[in-house]
Amino acid sequence: MTQGAVKTAGKRSRAVSAKKEAILSAALDTFSQFGIHGTRLEQVAELSGVSKTNLLYYFPSKEVLYVAVLQQILDVWLAPLKAFREEFTPLVAIKEYIRLKLEVSRDYPQASRLFCLEMLQGAPLLKAELTGDLKQLIDEKSAIIAGWIASGKLAPVEPHHLIFMIWASTQHYADFSAQVEAVTGKTLQDETFFQSTLENVQRMIIEGIRVR
Repeated sequence: MTQGAVKTAGKRSRAVSAKKEAILSAALDTFSQFGIHGTRLEQVAELSGVSKTNLLYYFPSKEVLYVAVLQQILDVWLAPLKAFREEFTPLVAIKEYIRLKLEVSRDYPQASRLFCLEMLQGAPLLKAELTGDLKQLIDEKSAIIAGWIASGKLAPVEPHHLIFMIWASTQHYADFSAQVEAVTGKTLQDETFFQSTLENVQRMIIEGIRVR
């Protein structure tokens, strides 16, 4: 392949990638507002600036597009947990995990709410991912926590419930953002409120697992 052909192929690849990202972003906006049943592909196409025919070339059905959006959300949602390492000091690692999870709630609130909606519906289109890669990752990280507990570095708690507690306390600020704002008058976009939320969530969880 000539250098010119390589450059052309590279430009085409970047254009395709940008178009797919635009479609996924538009789909997240519409699915998070209207759900899968209330969303029309025409809406997504118009919002992403492509034709419906072009959209269907990349995502052949609304269900395929919806699952692609959910898988992208799952990647973002699980990235902080994947960074969780055994060699870290336990309390430092857990405090950092809480911070990263709260940042996800701040930076990707629509994604968190759509994921929550899918879970409330029984995760009919995401069951394989949840029982496969997600379960394996949670089992791996739970084993790390169990090792810290066995070595006396953490109070004896059930690792899965600790992870669930972190999810519940951090994702609440995205999934119930309207309630949080109604009560406090603030959102995580307010840096002072974000820091106060982070410090309080960290303190309450860390004090519950600190060795005494």
